[in-house]
Amino acid sequence: MTSHAPQPDPVPLSAFVGGRAHPPAPLAAPGPQDLGEPAEVAPPTPAESLNAAATEEPAAGEAATGGGGLPARPGAYPSGSDGGGEVEWAGQGSGVAQGAQDTDGQGAQDAEEHVIEAADPRDFADDSGPQYEDEDFEDLEEAGALLAPAAGAAEAARSAAAGSAPASRTPASPAEAGQAPVASSPELPSPVPDSVLPPLESFEDRFTDRELTWMDFNARVLEQAEDRDLPLLERAWFLSIFSSNLDEFYMVRVAGLMRRIKAGITPVRASGLDAHQVLAQVTARAKELTARQVALFQEDVRPALAEHGIEILMWDQLGSEQQERLARYFRHHIFPVLTPLAVDPSHPFPYISGLSLNLAVILRNPRSGKEHFARIKVPDSLPRLVTVPGRELDASNKEAGTAFIPIEVVIGEHLDHLFPGMDILEHHFFRVTRNENLEVEEDDAENLLTAMERELERRRFGASVRLEVEDTISPFTRRYLARSLGLREDDVFALPAPLDLRCLNELHDLDIPALRYPRFVPVTAAGLAAYESSTSPDIFAAMREHDVLLHHPYDSFSTSVQELVAQAAADPQVLAIKQTLYRTSGDSPIIDALIDAAEAGKQVVAVVEIKARFDEEANISWARKLERAGVHVVYGMVGLKIHCKLLLVVREEGDGLRRYCHVGTGNYHPRTARGYEDLGLLTTDRDVAQDLTTLFNQLSGYAPRARFRRLLVAPRSLRDGLVEHIDKEIANKRSGLPAWIRIKVNSIIDETVIDALYRASRAGVPVDVVVRGICGIRAGVPGLSENIRVRSILGRFLEHSRVYAFANGGDTALYIGSADLMHRNLDRRVEALVRITDPAMLAQLEELVTRCVSDEVSSWHLNSDGTWTRHVSGEDGSRLEDVQDSLMARARSRVKGRR
Repeated sequence: MTSHAPQPDPVPLSAFVGGRAHPPAPLAAPGPQDLGEPAEVAPPTPAESLNAAATEEPAAGEAATGGGGLPARPGAYPSGSDGGGEVEWAGQGSGVAQGAQDTDGQGAQDAEEHVIEAADPRDFADDSGPQYEDEDFEDLEEAGALLAPAAGAAEAARSAAAGSAPASRTPASPAEAGQAPVASSPELPSPVPDSVLPPLESFEDRFTDRELTWMDFNARVLEQAEDRDLPLLERAWFLSIFSSNLDEFYMVRVAGLMRRIKAGITPVRASGLDAHQVLAQVTARAKELTARQVALFQEDVRPALAEHGIEILMWDQLGSEQQERLARYFRHHIFPVLTPLAVDPSHPFPYISGLSLNLAVILRNPRSGKEHFARIKVPDSLPRLVTVPGRELDASNKEAGTAFIPIEVVIGEHLDHLFPGMDILEHHFFRVTRNENLEVEEDDAENLLTAMERELERRRFGASVRLEVEDTISPFTRRYLARSLGLREDDVFALPAPLDLRCLNELHDLDIPALRYPRFVPVTAAGLAAYESSTSPDIFAAMREHDVLLHHPYDSFSTSVQELVAQAAADPQVLAIKQTLYRTSGDSPIIDALIDAAEAGKQVVAVVEIKARFDEEANISWARKLERAGVHVVYGMVGLKIHCKLLLVVREEGDGLRRYCHVGTGNYHPRTARGYEDLGLLTTDRDVAQDLTTLFNQLSGYAPRARFRRLLVAPRSLRDGLVEHIDKEIANKRSGLPAWIRIKVNSIIDETVIDALYRASRAGVPVDVVVRGICGIRAGVPGLSENIRVRSILGRFLEHSRVYAFANGGDTALYIGSADLMHRNLDRRVEALVRITDPAMLAQLEELVTRCVSDEVSSWHLNSDGTWTRHVSGEDGSRLEDVQDSLMARARSRVKGRR
């Protein structure tokens, strides 16, 4: 029946969490019951204080957010719903669910007043500090409007740091804290009073452009190939990596610049350059570096390979018998796969797939005298380098070497088979790069998985962004190709054959130990086993005894993280496994273990990021495989990528449930774990376990009141938490307490954090930064960054770990985790850093970062003018220490010590 009694004002939409209306939250800080366990609650950390507002109910019209780092999960549906039909929410019988059954339509009217909407990720963006035009490419559709500067919690913390330091306990010395002493930084300039220094904003060039500093990074990769002290096949491998890197850069970053220019969205970036200026400088630098790469290959690496019997030959360098055998190979293995495509009024210019190698052929009909154009695609399904008959690598005599010929050369010599009766006037090799960045309108996507699959179909038809041609190509053919692909002359790269030096990766796979790095076998982590054994260590027993710090690839991934998942899947006492998966392989033992666990009746949750660039198709494939096995697969969050590396195992033991945790810096990918340098923490610590439980609940459901004990979580609290630590170092320096900052990351480009580091430098705080790739910070600039040292290390392994360390007045605060200092990591990804508390681990990690910036270690130094200089030799001419070689030697010594 319908009630005619006076009705209260409608509950605002913002009061709905998880589909139910909730009363307004009290303003007081949440008690222990809000944190999910009856443990005593410590006073809030500075990062929590900054985020206190997030624990309150939002005002009317605002979306509910996750107080500890994430929004309430937008666009999610209850278990069993695909998002397309009616949804049954908790609390059925009232509100929306009950209204659907009212006979007078009042319930339906109420339902319309309380529409459950997907939240906009911008509602949860960290809005503290000055904002700059977002240079990260995933949000190009929003690039038309610059965000206005806004004062936030980090700004308040900076204001506090500028005043007197708060009273605090006398910090323990490193020795008293059980930590090893850390090597001191070189003598630093005395801090200049703020009143004397010019304002930060007066340094208009204090941010290096993101795209240009990436070009610097790829130049460092090329310098590795130029290093004649490296094994020869490794030098060829670095040439291949340079090409692969540049391909992806053009497919994503340059394509984004071109799109912005085409759309007329060219605001001035934080670097002071607009898109036109950046594109012009990128193009010039790319042509300079590719010319340098080709010269290095043709004049140095290729002749050196030939000296060791490894040759890449052309057709006229073959003997007649070799040519005859290759002709038979063409007829039997290549010709059936080829498809020539003619261009004429009835055959429009064909679609050229991205990164494919092609032949442009000019033909003439001898009867009519007319000339024609045809295109032949070199098949990806066949090896790029064909072994020359009679020059196969002999396993018993590897010094005899081997020889190859590019497959496109073989095709070019047999065009008469493809165009019988036509005159072949000329043929040239060319290659096209296309825009392959995915653009999913997530706010409008009914199903994120389906939307991603549709976009993958469209990716292959992206606009052309680069044309590579053989330098012997005729002017007509070059102009014809560029015009047909819609490219300018500046977008054409003319290079000597062979094009696409990624093919050198095939040489790197040759089994010639004398020309490669010495073999290294990772060892079982010191905290997991007392000695190397064919029997797997009991991971659970080791973790109950103590926390374990993993350093891959020196510590084996297969006998630690992979083994933890495998033992959890097979252990009948394990009740649940929860894991984030950003990149892995479909045949991964981890995927198999999760499937085994689900089939054994365990609760298994896999948070899969299907938007991991260039791994989208693979992730969708194995995610569906997991679903079919009964794994609860969560496909990320609308507007946010799930990039954190987390694993949680819940096990039933005699004294109750125990949670086993792993927090890492790298992906759960067994293959890349052998070549990527990463860190990980294995722990049963109660605080970390509760943090991971809370974060997984946020990722799979709704947990807007979450607070964290040992985690910093993006997008809400990570930037503010780091900036607050930086500002605390400034305050400690002014109070005469120990103060320093040491950071190791893949990339640093976030302007808010960079400005905070500049303020620290100007206050006299020594700042050491180890960065592998993109680096937007300046070092050694008078009045700006005299106290900042920046180093870059490239080597056999890809430096991938992230470490953030602060003196903290003598009580070191150190975090490891998945986040780099980039807009995408801090604003548009779910990232997690975990604070390390074990004194021995703190000493080990401090020593790692300190060693990396030492002048005794081979590295690149960032100069005050923004250029990089490689330092490989000491003043006496001796080779500087290779930190990766030292860590491998240390790992080998542990094995010897166990025997």
